[in-house]
This record gives sequence, structure tokens and C-alpha cells, in this order.
Amino acid sequence: MAGRPRGVDDSAILRTAVRVMGLTGPANLTLAAVAREVGVVPATLVQRFGSKRGLLLALARHGAGDFARLRERVEREHDSALDALARLVTEAWSAVTTADAYANHLAFLCSDLADPEFRELALASQRAEREACHCLLGRAADTGELRPGTDVTALAETVRAAVTGAGLLWAVDREGDLAGRRRAALSSTLAPHRTGATDRKDPA
Repeated sequence: MAGRPRGVDDSAILRTAVRVMGLTGPANLTLAAVAREVGVVPATLVQRFGSKRGLLLALARHGAGDFARLRERVEREHDSALDALARLVTEAWSAVTTADAYANHLAFLCSDLADPEFRELALASQRAEREACHCLLGRAADTGELRPGTDVTALAETVRAAVTGAGLLWAVDREGDLAGRRRAALSSTLAPHRTGATDRKDPA
């Protein structure tokens, strides 16, 4: 019977679309490929999202929602703001496990920048990431995890640049894994600013 089977909600479809995006990149992603992985007919996705563009817009919004939920969870589970930040940095790209998949998701980001509607969603995601990083570093400074006088705003921008750059380098040299490279970049960037009591080599 055509249509979306019971139990397959939008979130499940979009999680599958994330995986397919990693395999195909944005140019080669099709509704048929996503539908096949989900186990529905393409018409179901047309009915739900309208078009490939509609699916990709929903995917971009879904990514922003995932980040917000991840942030809420790590802040709830960690008393240490720096430990929460490390978890956030490590798990933000947990759905991407290979360099090829990461490259395909970067291609999706690049296509976002050429389209005003997609770019607005990408900008909103970037702002959310900046705010989360700044907030957690501010908490770390307030609770004594960072040295007195640390410029939290400047450090937040340095952290974001280092972590993002680590991902780009990993996509080229493919040494280690993405989570490890991002975590190491965070640890190295924070090291000079930590107080001795919390100067751990690799926060989890």
C-alpha cells in the first residue's frame, strides 16, 4: 500500500536523509534514494516535503533542532561546563563517520551558501553554535575552570575556528576520526586557559 507506513515519522525520514546525504552528496541525492532507504515510495516524500528542495530545507531545520537537543542534554548531564563543551564538540557530527561522508555534507553546506533560504538556516545554525560555545565558556570562567581574565568572546571564536578547521584537515588527510580530531583541537585550544585544578588532557 502506497504512502508512509505507520511508525516512520519525519524524524526517522530525516535521519535517513542525513545518511544518504553522506553517501551521495547534495547533487546526487534523490527522493527515490531516500525513500528506498526508509522503505517507502517516493510519492510519500513528495506528499510530505513537496520536492527535493523541500526535503533539504527540512533536513537543514532538523540539523538545527538536533544541535539544540544535544546542547540541552550535555548541559544536563555535566556539571563541568568544559566537559559539556567537549561532549558537544565531539557529538555534534556523530552521524558522520567517514571522510567521504563529511565531504558530502560540506558540499551541502556550500550549496546552502548560494541560496538565500538555505543560507539563512545555515546562519541560524552558526549563531546557535557560537552562542552555545560562548555560554559554556562563560560558565567555565564563572566557576573557575578557566584562568581569571580569560577573554571568553575571543576564546569562543578561536575554539570554533580550531574545531571547524580540524574537521577540514581531517577531510583531506583522513588521519584518525572526526570526533577525535575535533576533541583534540578543542583540548589544545583550551589548554593555556585552564586553571590547574581542571587541566585535564582530554575532557569527556
